[in-house]
Amino acid sequence: MVKLHDSYKRLLQIYTLSSNIIGTPLLGSRFVPAHQNRHEIRFKTSGAGERALQERQRQHMARGLPKQKPIAGVKEVIVVASGKGGVGKSTTAVNLALGLMANDQSKSVGLLDADVYGPSVPKLMNLKGNPELTDKNLMRPLVNFGIPCMSMGFLVEEVAPIVWRGLMVMSAIEKLVRQVDWGNLDYLVIDMPPGTGDVQLSITQNIPIAGAVIVSTPQDIALLDARRGAEMFRKVNVPVLGLVQNMSVFQCPKCNHQTHIFGLDGAKELAQTLGVEMLGDIPLHLNIRETSDKGQPVVVSSPDSPEAEAYRRVAAAVVRRLAEHLR
Repeated sequence: MVKLHDSYKRLLQIYTLSSNIIGTPLLGSRFVPAHQNRHEIRFKTSGAGERALQERQRQHMARGLPKQKPIAGVKEVIVVASGKGGVGKSTTAVNLALGLMANDQSKSVGLLDADVYGPSVPKLMNLKGNPELTDKNLMRPLVNFGIPCMSMGFLVEEVAPIVWRGLMVMSAIEKLVRQVDWGNLDYLVIDMPPGTGDVQLSITQNIPIAGAVIVSTPQDIALLDARRGAEMFRKVNVPVLGLVQNMSVFQCPKCNHQTHIFGLDGAKELAQTLGVEMLGDIPLHLNIRETSDKGQPVVVSSPDSPEAEAYRRVAAAVVRRLAEHLR
């Protein structure tokens, strides 16, 4: 019985030391209750030892992360993201890209649709067809309204589902980013997929990002996920340029009465909580929906409308925030 007890203690020591577990019972309290202190082994290190261990862990993590490499010919990358789908992120990304160019026609702007599972840029930008290849075997972006665009939607059938696992998605993103002849761009706007998953991490870890724009409706449910998105970018050291409050108000086309269908100023309150800027409000307007469905974004099809002006104000705010961040 003594030998069995000694063997058990020795097994517990080996397990505890090899796992670097401090004060944790073997296989949980069901097998070794916490009150049985005679069977608990604490692995203690000196302060210097702990610091050395932390430094080794930091170096190991640094080796594991990919090196950020700029996209050839692209000066600044702006990601447009949301924590939740259905808040108008892609429409905002498209009109932001067009607004950047409308505000300063000397600037060249590109648009990358990184939403592999649900690409929207082909429809929004009225583009169809397969990209041609250059002599260097790079894909040529499809162009409309002066904006070169690349999307998974150009490479698959319009109604074909993308049923891929994570590694295939990562490979596709790498090709859409690196194997495209973007030319010389002042800004590349990336329409990110909703959420905080593999694609977001892959892009932020592989590409230097100038800043992130978070899109949300004023609704509480959307704001919860928008906050997660903003916190994710902060964790990976991507500057959050600010929030765009989409579908902020509906104005009746007959009587001009305004209704805050999704709530009042929810995104503004979130921006204050996060300590970031409110980049602008985009109304819930029939003109935005109709022009988007036709592939004629409101910034180019109705440039004098209040809706187009709202997008141009957001674009101006983004440029100003980029300049402030570079100071």
